[in-house]
Amino acid sequence: MQHPAPFADVQALCFDVFGTVVDWHGSIAAEVQRLGLPVDGGAFALAWRAAYAPAMQQVRSGALPWTDIDGLHRRILDGLLAAHGIAMHEAARADLNRIWHRLQPWPDSVPGLLRLKRSFTITTLSNGNLSLLVAMAKFGGLPWDAVLSAEFFKHYKPDPEVYLGAARLLGLAPAQVALVAAHPSDLRAAAACGLRTAYVPRPLERGVGGGMEPWAEGEFDLMADSFELLAQQLEA
Repeated sequence: MQHPAPFADVQALCFDVFGTVVDWHGSIAAEVQRLGLPVDGGAFALAWRAAYAPAMQQVRSGALPWTDIDGLHRRILDGLLAAHGIAMHEAARADLNRIWHRLQPWPDSVPGLLRLKRSFTITTLSNGNLSLLVAMAKFGGLPWDAVLSAEFFKHYKPDPEVYLGAARLLGLAPAQVALVAAHPSDLRAAAACGLRTAYVPRPLERGVGGGMEPWAEGEFDLMADSFELLAQQLEA
């Protein structure tokens, strides 16, 4: 099947996961509400996510030894619970931390992935650790051909080792791999490593009015409002 340039040589689509494939904000807000915690669920979700990049940067800078995302999420969660004066026993804390394993896919994710899978190898390329990504796939019915994690490379995106490592594990040149993401910064880092790029914006990633990263028209190889429309563009 012929795919439109510059995807003519692309054989594999690697997907960012948090926010691109699954709705972390809505899932966490709903869980906080279900548990009856004395906080606004949406605000709690945003605060948890806001500490994600700084926590990874501590690992990337060497300030922390390698710590997987489950471990970083737990460090952040413990701090948030303490800041809000919320007492929670260990089993409950551990289960709440695993909400990141149980994030709901966006409505177009599974049908779009199934359609794209007909013509491409589809994989994750996430900072999430392997056990998290596998549990999330089982929970949400995500039909990956493979699960690739930054954990494999002991680097976090946007380090080049993650993007180039994914291409290497797939046995492909960087230009034969495309990153699909809702985050322009992730796509720019992938493009700098020679990967192709597909931007799928998720306006509700941070909830209604939550804002999105700025980007420029024509900055990425493809842009689609859903995975199903991306498949349509790729004739998949």
